[in-house]
Amino acid sequence: MPQRDSAPNGAPCWIDLFTTDPDTSQAFYNELFGWTSESAGDEYGGYVNFAKDGLPVAGAMKNDGASGQPDTWSVYLASAAADTTVAAVADNGGMVYVEPMDVMELGKMAIVADPGGATIGVWQPGLHKGFAVLGEPGTPNWFELHARNYEATVAFYERVFGWETEVMSDAPELRYTTLGSGDDALAGVMDATDLAEGQPAAWVIYFGTADTDATVAQAIELGGAVVEAAENSPYGRLAVVTDPTGAQFRLMGPNN
Repeated sequence: MPQRDSAPNGAPCWIDLFTTDPDTSQAFYNELFGWTSESAGDEYGGYVNFAKDGLPVAGAMKNDGASGQPDTWSVYLASAAADTTVAAVADNGGMVYVEPMDVMELGKMAIVADPGGATIGVWQPGLHKGFAVLGEPGTPNWFELHARNYEATVAFYERVFGWETEVMSDAPELRYTTLGSGDDALAGVMDATDLAEGQPAAWVIYFGTADTDATVAQAIELGGAVVEAAENSPYGRLAVVTDPTGAQFRLMGPNN
């Protein structure tokens, strides 16, 4: 399984799950993706680390309801200097929710929002470099922002996170920009201004699978639900599901 020592600056480097039921969530993802999970301890607020074949792949934290936020997966982008990154957020139409804070010796984190209102984490690596594996079954395979205020949002990531972007499509039916180009692309931004009223802009995560239909069926058996049934696409067979507490994620595997 290919490993990654660190993420390029501005690229997705970590994901974590905000869950009202950490025990149920751990059991679900461990079974679905072959992960193992371990608590980081009380000093880290009971944060849970997931691993795939012994390599860090994701995290989870307790949603105690105080924030009013639903259970969800979040994406963090790597920053060589979190303070500098966050200082540029407001100047480029974003908002700062959590100012940069040290997470002991592991690194420094912040939580911000882009001009379309999508929440994104900032991670300045210390000892924790982020996920060490991706692009394989049972690991993150793609990161996609469904953006409102598309042009301002793309400019935000270029200016705040130093993205070098490429327009993949500018047709009326699909406006899509990637971080990087071609096979080297690391994330995508899709114009989603036609999102249903009240549906927020958001980052979504695609997990890889060797068989999308089988993984969807297993997710249902484990207490999850289907949001969008599996369907072939130019990028593989895709599906949208939720885990038992309602956190949504996507699956991508080979087309049938």
